[in-house]
Amino acid sequence: MYQQLNQHIMFSKSNLLSAVATAIWGYFGGWLLWGMLVDPILQDHNATIGIMREEPDMFHLIIGCLLVGFIFSTIYSKFSQGNHSASSGINYGIWIGLLLGLGEGMVNMSVMNMLDFTGTIINAITYVVFYAIMGTVAGVVYQKTAAA
Repeated sequence: MYQQLNQHIMFSKSNLLSAVATAIWGYFGGWLLWGMLVDPILQDHNATIGIMREEPDMFHLIIGCLLVGFIFSTIYSKFSQGNHSASSGINYGIWIGLLLGLGEGMVNMSVMNMLDFTGTIINAITYVVFYAIMGTVAGVVYQKTAAA
């Protein structure tokens, strides 16, 4: 029974719509936040030159955004426990942003030579904003599409 319930939630209309919406935010929001706003700032905090590609691999970028959107939305559906809203989404997004941006960022800074401390903090703040917006998108999509 649990397996049937799990499959229903993962491939529900709400989850699939949320996955697409968050994947779209992932693609365009990543371009906006990191590509346009933060990249010029992080240039002064890169510890390694030439680590970024001149042009992204668009195929794998789109696949990655779809995966992030689907996984993010699936976990959000369990996190929110049926209480779908913009505020539950932003709360979830902030926690994910802190996990990936600050937690993983500090681990990466300690073992890789990519960003200095300041760059790591700037990147962590960007992650929190990025995932807070993604969480808001997921929360609103679930709220509007989940069966009452």
